[in-house]
Amino acid sequence: MGAHLRELSLGFQAFLELLENRGLPTQQAYLMTNKNNICTDICIVGGGPAGIMLGYLLARSGVEVIVLEKHSDFLRDFRGDTVHPSTLEVLNDCGLKDKFDAIPQHHIQDAAFHIGTEVLPLMDFRGLKPFDYLALVPQWDFLNFMAKEAKQYASFQLLVDCEVTSVIIESGVVNGVMATTPAGALEVRAALVVGCDGRHSTVRKALDLKVTDLGAPMDALWFRLPREDTDAGGLEAVLGAGHMMVMIDRRDYWQIAYVVPKGSDAELREQPISEFRRLVASLAPELKARCDSIQSWDEVKTLVVGVDRLERWHVPGALLIGDAAHTMSPIGGVGINLAIQDAVAAANVIAKTRRENRPLDKNALSEVQRRREKPTKRLQTLQIIAQNRVVSGTLESTRELPKIPPLVRWLSRFRRFRNIPAKIVGYGFGRERVDRSNFKF
Repeated sequence: MGAHLRELSLGFQAFLELLENRGLPTQQAYLMTNKNNICTDICIVGGGPAGIMLGYLLARSGVEVIVLEKHSDFLRDFRGDTVHPSTLEVLNDCGLKDKFDAIPQHHIQDAAFHIGTEVLPLMDFRGLKPFDYLALVPQWDFLNFMAKEAKQYASFQLLVDCEVTSVIIESGVVNGVMATTPAGALEVRAALVVGCDGRHSTVRKALDLKVTDLGAPMDALWFRLPREDTDAGGLEAVLGAGHMMVMIDRRDYWQIAYVVPKGSDAELREQPISEFRRLVASLAPELKARCDSIQSWDEVKTLVVGVDRLERWHVPGALLIGDAAHTMSPIGGVGINLAIQDAVAAANVIAKTRRENRPLDKNALSEVQRRREKPTKRLQTLQIIAQNRVVSGTLESTRELPKIPPLVRWLSRFRRFRNIPAKIVGYGFGRERVDRSNFKF
């Protein structure tokens, strides 16, 4: 059956290439086939950072792969836009770093706590190797860049406006997915389905996998304010009595997350937007005049924060990675870069398994989880500690400013101490490197 599926898929691939050579994009080529089923080797659900990176690495290794993305493009606001050193290292492994550097971006090398009038240095990336900064790039620019690189390989296909609705399970084995498209229903058969469809994963729900919920005491309200050249730069956490926010320097504007107690978003939104402007200005008085640019609640987006992980990331015929396997808190902005590390590990395992003509069975899939589970747990543990000690402590301290332990205040004077959290955030644990011996191009 596997050989038959491959033969069908290669025929469809040739048809797509023929149409693309005539100037039609892949999605249009698909629609013109008027087919309601296709076959491939690896079907990736979700065109986010993990899905696109995995698709690129597999295609470059000669593995036939199709990525299904439910939206028509990558243009979505208030997504994680920090490309960490660990991801820069992956791009460098692939020979893409110079091309990536040509994308307009802003580099950050430090972060600080602002508590009242006191500024406490928090992280310093200077001196870390091989890369000593966070690159701030709109996520849609990063995804468009990676998709463009992936499309150079004939074994890669990206279908947009293609929303997966269910998983095909036959005799206890996942054999593909069902999706909806502008042309109607689509059936995709594959030797392996990889769920990269984020914290609200359709694949995760369909497989009914057991989840360990670690909890989160807060949600985040995302918005933006104008930035002036005289403003301080970098990454700032502003703590007040009973509330806090995180400010990310996007050069032309501040991208800001106002942190609220879990589940309190609806109550706050019942207030006039002027009340929200007042709360923001009370934390950062220097932004008071600029708060008038927030005209309505429509400009404030809610992120429901959660931290959880699957006990098992795979079943026969399917694997989950990234937020689909382990939802991360926004603390440290590590979620995207952790997902990309998952993608590298999965690509290394899948490509090697295919190169050696071995099945993508339990042994192969469990190898991905074995490599990535421990780094994930360690980062989640640190996020839970930060949530409980910093976030909860700040939100519950309604009458006075949060207190910083004297030892931490003293240690923060030294760059080597500030390098420690920077290295954890920037490089994580169990760094994955691209196995270029799998590359065929």
